[in-house]
Amino acid sequence: MSKPEMLNYINGEWVKSKSETIGDVWNPAKGEKIATVRYGSKDDVDMAVKAAKEAFPEWRETPPLNRARYLFRLKEAFEDNFEDIARVLTIEQGKILDEARGEVRRMIENVEHATGVTTLMTGYTLEDIARGIDCMGHRQPLGVFAGIVPFNFPGMVPWWFMPYALVSGNTYVLKPSEQVPMTQTKIFEIVEEAGFPEGVVNMVHGSKDVVNGLLDHPDVEGISFVGSTPTAKYIYQRCGETGKRVQALGGAKNVVAVMPDAPLSSCIPNAVASFYGCSGQRCLAGSILAPVGGAADEIVEKFLFSAKAIAVGDGLNEDTAMGPVAGKAHKERVLGYIEKGLAEGAELILDGRNCKVEGYPEGYFVGPTIFDKVTPDMVIAHDEIFGPVVNIVRCKDLDDVIKLVNSRKFANATSIYTSNGGTAREFKYRVKPSMVGINIGIAAPMSFFPFGGAGNSFFGDIKGHGQEIFQFFTDTKVVIERWL
Repeated sequence: MSKPEMLNYINGEWVKSKSETIGDVWNPAKGEKIATVRYGSKDDVDMAVKAAKEAFPEWRETPPLNRARYLFRLKEAFEDNFEDIARVLTIEQGKILDEARGEVRRMIENVEHATGVTTLMTGYTLEDIARGIDCMGHRQPLGVFAGIVPFNFPGMVPWWFMPYALVSGNTYVLKPSEQVPMTQTKIFEIVEEAGFPEGVVNMVHGSKDVVNGLLDHPDVEGISFVGSTPTAKYIYQRCGETGKRVQALGGAKNVVAVMPDAPLSSCIPNAVASFYGCSGQRCLAGSILAPVGGAADEIVEKFLFSAKAIAVGDGLNEDTAMGPVAGKAHKERVLGYIEKGLAEGAELILDGRNCKVEGYPEGYFVGPTIFDKVTPDMVIAHDEIFGPVVNIVRCKDLDDVIKLVNSRKFANATSIYTSNGGTAREFKYRVKPSMVGINIGIAAPMSFFPFGGAGNSFFGDIKGHGQEIFQFFTDTKVVIERWL
């Protein structure tokens, strides 16, 4: 039986790429092929950008409130198809349904937030900057923008950027991850129903050729990217060379600290969700658990007990608490890091390498894994593993924790559990990461606050969503005016 093929969406039509390079899409819980996708070429990019460029003048002249009304319709359509989107996401990515539903909810919240364009995109004026002279700043859209997005949140991440680009008057070309193209295909079927003018919203599937086609194209004004740090650096450098605007969000190595005064009965379950949610495949996931002081043994014991109880299985099963990792190659990568940890002398107190799920012998499952006695200089304490592997680095005091956090090359997110307000203030004041959780293990900003890290976790100036995002997608034209 033939598998469905994912098509590009260009100028209001579903288009089959002429590329002969075809990739497979897998269900990671079953380890079986469920679809195919052609890896597009420069020609596909050129076609999409041409359509977006031609659609721009009329879309720009559409009043902002009218543009927002497309998003209002889209929001309602997403609500009507909420469960269908979540199920497609789980089938191709592997995360549990509850996590997929949360992802779709965050996607919709960004659409809702973007409808505030009539407030968030406004410029500013000042009369009499000199006698009889007034000055004003107008925010104006720039043209064609593009998004290059990852496999771990195939529903949500494109919508950290796209609704803001569209509502501010730009047109858009999206490149989903070639590993998980089905989710955005489902979403674009709904986008098509919302009735956007032809060419305003486009999607091109593919891999490196599509990425480079977007980076090289002279009519693309800016790129939004989320993925690994090496690729984020590459995107940032290439955009610098071609004069494009860029926001490139990279990897993470997040430290979650538990102070001796933390209420363990409530914080341990919350912390476990941070480390093992989405099988550890998220840039906000805890990676290093830092128990502090004399409470370290108790903290580790309770954390280990909770981790052992996690039910691993198919994400479509409502009783499953953790699904597979997203692919066979990714599973091998995670297993390789477990071997590195053993070689470095870390103590493996929970081994997820031989995780078996009844009825799913070919699934890409890695069980909850914990290393104790990890030192800050070990590879597993530096590299982004991006899987359900917890590294425990025991710390003496708060200063030791902050030193640990700030010595990682990444600076995406960090969290601390404590009952002491002074400790919390000192922590958030001194740590480098841009997203900080206080008694919250997943420091995930809502759509109306910016998302992005610092250091090797972010390259650019303006982060995802929030209020500032409108600055990324517009130019402030200053008019200095005098009438004689």
